[in-house]
Amino acid sequence: MTVYGYGTMRRVAAILIGTAMLPALTGCFHKKAQAIVLPKSTAPVALATPPDTDRQPLVEAPAVKVPPVPVAEAAAKPKRERRRPVVKPVVPAPVQVASVEPTVEANPIGALTAGGEASPRAQQEVTDMLAAIDKRLASLSAAKVKDQAAQISKVKNFERQAQDALKSGDAEGARTLATKAKLLLDDLEK
Repeated sequence: MTVYGYGTMRRVAAILIGTAMLPALTGCFHKKAQAIVLPKSTAPVALATPPDTDRQPLVEAPAVKVPPVPVAEAAAKPKRERRRPVVKPVVPAPVQVASVEPTVEANPIGALTAGGEASPRAQQEVTDMLAAIDKRLASLSAAKVKDQAAQISKVKNFERQAQDALKSGDAEGARTLATKAKLLLDDLEK
């Protein structure tokens, strides 16, 4: 026993209806097409004579400035520009100033800080992490760079965002972005 679905039954019905209507759509075969006969013209028709081309005035072509013809020699050897190495600015470590008397009101115990100037060690760790990412990116083979261009672009984007966050004083945000770049680079090197 075969069970047909609704779609199969619709297809079968459409095929049957189409084959049944095919003779009706093609028309009758016993009628011959008759050619339409136009009435014959018995009146003479005057022919127009073309104007004499020898006596017509000549029109001069306007003067057009034509650019020089391109030479194929220049296209054969395209000049390539050398990539210039990017010189990255060295970020000096922030100078820590010691105070003579600690003020209780200025730094209460358990107070939350935004980081930045208060954590030069965190900034240095992020700077070191970004330098390590740069070295790892530079050591990638050309084939790997070509094959994984999208992934490398993401790594560079996270690295750039981390550097911007570090410049603005957000050490924790810079650490998060640098960690993302490092993890993507780890996946890329596998």
